Amino acid sequence: MSEPSRKHGPWRRSLYFVAGWVLTAVGVIGLVLPLMPGTIFLIAAAWFFSRSSPRFEAWLLGHPKLGPQVVAWRRTGSIARKTKYIACGSMALSFALVAASDAPPVALWVTGACLIAAGTYVASRPEPAGD
Repeated sequence: MSEPSRKHGPWRRSLYFVAGWVLTAVGVIGLVLPLMPGTIFLIAAAWFFSRSSPRFEAWLLGHPKLGPQVVAWRRTGSIARKTKYIACGSMALSFALVAASDAPPVALWVTGACLIAAGTYVASRPEPAGD
């Protein structure tokens, strides 16, 4: 029996496995669509696979297009500069869309505060060596 099977019950392992694939799919979509972040979903997918399927975790980490950002995150918590720009730009656009809607003022304040916190975190992360 593999380590994930012993550590988590079969239902939890199955849910983690499904979540890993759903997050992988969303991450791939995010890499294709310029306004949606993909890396965060791939990082989460790797976490779920690490608890459900070491085989698919290894596949994701070793994938030439999907894996490097996840590996960099695991090693150093780093985010590439281009990824930072895309993430912060997406957050700014998201806020602009909320501001242009009929959202109540409290929604604007809460959204703005959350996006500022997230953007500050993203911007403060180190960049991988060579970026």
